Amino acid sequence: MSWNSNSHGLPFLPGYTFPDVTKSTFSRPQTLEYKNGHALPRRPTVGIGQDPLLSELLSQQEMNEFVFETSDVTYGPCAQSLTEEFIPPYVNLDKKVLHFYAYFKENILYSPQEVYRIRPVDIYYYLENDSMCIVEPVVENSGLPQGKRIKRQRLPKNEYGACYQWKDLNLGMDLEVYGYKYRIVQCDAFTKEFMKNEGILLNDPEPMPVDPYSKRRENPQPCYTTPSEFDRKYQFLTMDRKVLRFHALWDDADSLYGGTRPVTIQYYLVDDTVEIRAVHEPNSGRDPVCVLVRRQKLPKKIKPNCVLETSPEEVDEYFSPKDFQVGQNLRLLGHLFLLYDCDGFTMEYYQRNYPEIEMKPIDVPDRLGEVPPYNGFGSLEDSLQNCLSLIPKPPKKDVLRMLENNHKELRYSARLNNNNPDDKGRHFILSYFLSDDTISIFERPARNSGIIAGKFLKKMRVPKPGTTVDKPEFYSPADFAIGATVDVFGHRFLLFDADEYVLAYLESNSSQIPHQTIESLRQKLGVGRKRKIPALPHLPH
Repeated sequence: MSWNSNSHGLPFLPGYTFPDVTKSTFSRPQTLEYKNGHALPRRPTVGIGQDPLLSELLSQQEMNEFVFETSDVTYGPCAQSLTEEFIPPYVNLDKKVLHFYAYFKENILYSPQEVYRIRPVDIYYYLENDSMCIVEPVVENSGLPQGKRIKRQRLPKNEYGACYQWKDLNLGMDLEVYGYKYRIVQCDAFTKEFMKNEGILLNDPEPMPVDPYSKRRENPQPCYTTPSEFDRKYQFLTMDRKVLRFHALWDDADSLYGGTRPVTIQYYLVDDTVEIRAVHEPNSGRDPVCVLVRRQKLPKKIKPNCVLETSPEEVDEYFSPKDFQVGQNLRLLGHLFLLYDCDGFTMEYYQRNYPEIEMKPIDVPDRLGEVPPYNGFGSLEDSLQNCLSLIPKPPKKDVLRMLENNHKELRYSARLNNNNPDDKGRHFILSYFLSDDTISIFERPARNSGIIAGKFLKKMRVPKPGTTVDKPEFYSPADFAIGATVDVFGHRFLLFDADEYVLAYLESNSSQIPHQTIESLRQKLGVGRKRKIPALPHLPH
């Protein structure tokens, strides 16, 4: 007897009930019971102190009698129909599986011998819960991961969440699952009978395609190589330890931290192999790697389908001694080499065996004199000092010219040459300093213009438009004519006036100044003869 409040005389109210302290089994009861071989949910039992419902006390047979009982007086007697025994679907369709035979095509990349493979699979459809699984038969020593490709599950049919059903399967169709396309070609006898009973007409079966790789392995093609007429033994006995040595420059400027590197190309006459070795220079900053290309026979043309190594059947022709000529560029394994010299034995070998080939050494530029391209930081002269010494020094200046032309400058009046109406009233003074060929631009103040006047361009050298960064061409007094346009970093200035000092200076150096520039200044200033250089007035900026 359970220990409850009634055994102690306590009222059956909330707070007066106590758990059964003598209970020792806490396992969950079974929720299913088996009747006639079928698993059915168990009906709840009636506990102590609970009032059972009427539906729980009546048996299923009695409930059926209440439901289907009819009055013989009203309707008359009727023959009671025999009801078929109910069998759940999961019991009726248990262990009933539809079996389809299919295949999928797998593309083979980076292989010169095959393009694709045919891999057969078995598709199983379980009618019990509409689940499917795809299994690939295991082939011994195939080298491929085979077996169960997709475990048993409901396979999605489309992106809306629908799943494949047995009505969607047929012969001669493509089943797309998780990015793979399976072609169904055949099924077993049970599947044919099931589809026929359900009223589905199966398509004609298709033959399973033959895997070209498996067929080629079963029937290998006979291969026969015609023996060469060249005597390798004679070549070994006569050319052993005889090597042609060339000095070359490897153009590796396209790679990161690349450039022109000296190498030695050695051609072994005993087996027509080539080896490329790097010439290590002290303090070069590179690892002392000796062998760049190991000793091997180098093909002239490399086919695109070669992945890692080139087989002898894919090579049409290898490099021979007649392909190496001093003074010519040679491309080996996709890299460009300039052969500029060779040793004495190589020179004698070519004079004796290939007299038509001219082996004349050429002069190569000094690699230490090479200057990297200008990166745009600082001035060109200042950046060049970093390439000439480890500790850069300031660039040298023409002190004599600076002393002769100290405080000498050419002043021009200019305005902006654009279509902006706000820039029409702006006037500028362009000053050209003869001591260091620099230019500065100042804007004259205008009342109520709303523009802050003053320094527009600090003193610097201005390159002409269209010139390169490595070799710029700067403006000179010969370019400043009245009516000329000066492009200063994208701003176009039109020169419309100048002082008399500019004309006097240009006339004194007329051999270096174009005649059109001098005439434009004379017409503007109204001067028809040469004048002495007046004292330069001081204009405050």
